[in-house]
Formats: sequence, C-alpha cells, structure tokens
Amino acid sequence: MTVAAEILQAPIFEHAKVRAGTSFLAQNYIEWISVMELPVENFVRENEFVLTTGIGCHGDYVLLEQFVRDVIDSGASMLGIATGRFIFTIPDSILTLANEHEFIIVEIPWEVRFGDAIQAVLHVINHQKRSEREESERIRRQFINIVLQTTDVQAICELLHDHTSLSPIIIDNKETVRAHIKSNPPVLSVNDLPLAESESPISDHPLYPYIESYNYQDTVYSTIQIEASHRKLGYIWFPHPSSTLSWFHLTILEHALTACALFFVQEDAVETAEIRLKDTFLLELARGIVTEDSTLSSKAQKLGYDLNLTYLCIVGDIHLRKKVGDFPSFKQDSPTTSSLQNVNYYIQREVANAAQFLSKRVMVTFDEGEVIIYLETDHHLLAESANQFLDTVDRRLNELLTEVGLNWGIAAKRDSFKQSYVEAKAALDIGLRSSVERTFYKDTRIKRLLLTMLDKPEVFDVMEDTIQPLLDYDAKRQTDLVHTFMMYNKHNGNVSQTARELHLHRQSLLYRLRNIESLTQLSLVDADDVFLLELCIRLSMLKNGVDHD
Repeated sequence: MTVAAEILQAPIFEHAKVRAGTSFLAQNYIEWISVMELPVENFVRENEFVLTTGIGCHGDYVLLEQFVRDVIDSGASMLGIATGRFIFTIPDSILTLANEHEFIIVEIPWEVRFGDAIQAVLHVINHQKRSEREESERIRRQFINIVLQTTDVQAICELLHDHTSLSPIIIDNKETVRAHIKSNPPVLSVNDLPLAESESPISDHPLYPYIESYNYQDTVYSTIQIEASHRKLGYIWFPHPSSTLSWFHLTILEHALTACALFFVQEDAVETAEIRLKDTFLLELARGIVTEDSTLSSKAQKLGYDLNLTYLCIVGDIHLRKKVGDFPSFKQDSPTTSSLQNVNYYIQREVANAAQFLSKRVMVTFDEGEVIIYLETDHHLLAESANQFLDTVDRRLNELLTEVGLNWGIAAKRDSFKQSYVEAKAALDIGLRSSVERTFYKDTRIKRLLLTMLDKPEVFDVMEDTIQPLLDYDAKRQTDLVHTFMMYNKHNGNVSQTARELHLHRQSLLYRLRNIESLTQLSLVDADDVFLLELCIRLSMLKNGVDHD
C-alpha cells in the first residue's frame, strides 16, 4: 500500500506544505483520492486522500472545522486544502484537531489543478500496486518452490514470517504443531479456545472475513483454516498483530495458505500411496502371490517391515453386533454410524497402539471386511502373545465402535506367511460357525476333521438318521436329551457325577438315558454306539453353528 509520504513526493505537490500530522506521513496509507465539499456524509471512505477548496464553508472557520472533523471521522488519511480563494489560512484549532487524531493536513496552492493532482496521485498508487503485485507474484513462486523442492513445512512458516513479521504456527488437521517460529509454541485448538471480541471488518481483502481470533492465556491469536476441495487440512495461527494487516500482507498470508494446502495434499498423497503399497504387499504376502526370498525381504525393508522376525498371523472378521450366534458380514450390512473406511482407521490405530504398548512389531492390512495382522512373537509364547495383544485391541474397540464386533482366528507362522494366513483364516471360519470370538488353529483339529466329514453325503445321511429322533423329541417336549448325553459322555458314563452337574435326581437321569437309547436304538454301554452318537451330535452342532466345547 502507498503511504502519504510517497504521494507528496510527486512533482505536483512540490510547493505544498504539510501543516499537520507530519510524523504520520510514513504511517497513513492512501488507497484513493477524491474531491469533497460540504456535506461529507458517507461519501468518504477509509485511507482516502480528500481534496477540498472549502467553497461550502463561505469563509466560516467554525463550519470548516466541522468539515475537517467529519472527514477525520470517515476514516480518511489525509486532507488537502487549496488556499488562496475561499480559505486563506488554516486555523490552529483545526491543525491541533488533526494532530490529535493522527491526521494529515496539507496546504495546496490554489494554482494546482485538482485534475492534475488526482492524475498524479493515481499514478503513484497504481505504480505502487503494480510493484506490490510483482513482489507478491515473486513471493508466491517462492512458496510454490518450497512445496516442490522440500518436504518441510517449516520453510513455509519462515518465509511467511520474513515477509509479514508475523510469528505463525502451522498445525495439521490432527492438531499437531508442524512448524513454528517461537521456541515453545502454545497448543491451540479452535474447539477449546473462546472467541475474542469481534471487530468490524477493516479490510476489503477477500481473505479478511475468514480470519477468526481466539483468547489464549491473555493473548489474542488469529487463525485461518487451511483447506482444499472443502476438506480441512489444518490451520495457520499467529498472535493478533497490533496494527491492521495490509492488503499486501494478507495476500502473502493467502499465498502461504495455498502453499500449506499443497504441502498437506502432497503429504496425504504420498502417505496414501505408501499405505496402498503396504496393503498390496501384505495381501500378496498372505495370499502367496510373491515368493519369500532375499529380494522380498529387501522390498519389505523399504516399506518398514522385517520379515526375519517370528510372527503369528491373526485374521479378523468385521461385523455388526446382533443377537448371539448371528454374525452377518460387514460388507453386506454396514453400520449406520461408521463407514468401513472409518472402522478400518480405528482398528489400524488400536492395532498399532497395542503393538507399541507390548513393544512388538506389527504388519496389518484390510480386505473387504477382513483384517489381516502379522504380530511379532516368540514361538513358546504364541497363545499368551496373541491373547495379550487382542485383549488390548478389543478393550479399546469395544469402547470406540459399540456397534461393530470382531471375531479372530490365530495361527503360528511355520513354513510361510501364506500358510499362517490360510490356517488363521480356517480358524476364523470355524470360530464363526460356532459363534466363538477367538479361535486358535491348533485347537481346531477335531472341528477340521468333522468339517471334512460334513462334505460327504453318506456321512450327512448317517448323522441325520441317528440324531433326528432326539432333536424332534427335544423340540416337541422342550427337553434337552442331546445335552444330557454329552454331559454323560463327558463324565465317562458316571451317573452320579452327571446327575450332580445337571442338577438332576439319579432316577431322573436314568430315565433320560433309557429314553435316549429307545429313540436312537443305540446302547449307551456299547462303545461303538456311544462313539457314533457323539460323532453325529458334534457334526450336527458344527453344521448348525453351535459350540459344543
């Protein structure tokens, strides 16, 4: 912006005399020039250079003083009074008034034509604006070069400080301080700080209305949001300046905002690309698409992974919490309050936090409602490591995602990452069948064997012929002969122990056992018959998703 001193250096004002406000020549800005006579009303705006002949005062100095007061109140910066025709001298009272209000009064010879004066002033203002535009464009290129050539937002902060004398603090959308000028920047958040008393807009710069001020520990801070495509990326904070920010300084601040937005967008793009590379790598590792060799280990190291450690594999299924035994797939029935992307974010964050808490390395990725985790462990502490890790993860996720549940399958890594994934996935599938939240592959041998038998039609027919009478009887009479047999078999045919556990009288239990023999045409003292009945019951329970362990 152009200051009054630069205006008065124009040749046309060579014989003009500054009568008041000499000490403010380098402080008062001039943005426009106009000719004004009585009345002033609202025809004068801020930072204006007003010219007058005083013709409307008719030699009345009281009226002239009121005119000067009205011009001062309008926010103008300087008044030029042409003397020699209607006003011959400027009274001391008017000069005193001007000095008290930091206002400049210039006495202009009558011979100076106002048209020439306006042309000269506009030339100076336009020249200054053109210089500012050129300087602004040069600084804009500096900001862009910083984004293109460095990976440090601190350089943007320092350049903004160099050109505006502000002490900015750049904060990302996680409210982490990324750059600052002061050695100990305060922790600032628009959510926690009270708004400072609002001020009337004193600049018509398009950026000005978006600047808000907040009180923090007896200091007023101004802030403006960094955004791109209507997405919040962070904030620039700075102590509220004692004087109004000039148009030029606001333009520099605008350039800094653009540079910060580009920096954070570029950073997000790099981070997103890295996440995709990691996801692709881990999925290929789990599916056995890549060969485990020294080349793969080198690629893993570039992504921050160490494949030489001992890992266990954990596969999780993301689903809605519904009634017990009902675990729908997340991808078929998404929760209303959490998108799959948000759920993945929370899970990944808590997985990382749990691993950090246990001082373990972890690799994690997602694939359509399934989370795949490789957790560093010791061979002899597989179950302990997995349970400790999952206890920490589940505790936090149960608080954060109340509508979302997780089932886990766990397997040790033996020959390959693919094998451990296949085994963990198999354990998960078995756990889902039985509504078990956490299943270890090593504990699923019987169930895996039973599952292979269920695929054979002849086995299925034998199962139904054997136990269907029991199931029909239990459904019709509201009894539980199946459970009675399983408890009897668990106690190796000991009637007394079984009766105690079932809270039954001995004779009542014997009656039930005779009923079982009658309905199935099997003898409970014949080992083969007992084996057949137990096998059929286990197959039926596994088929219907009932846990019998």
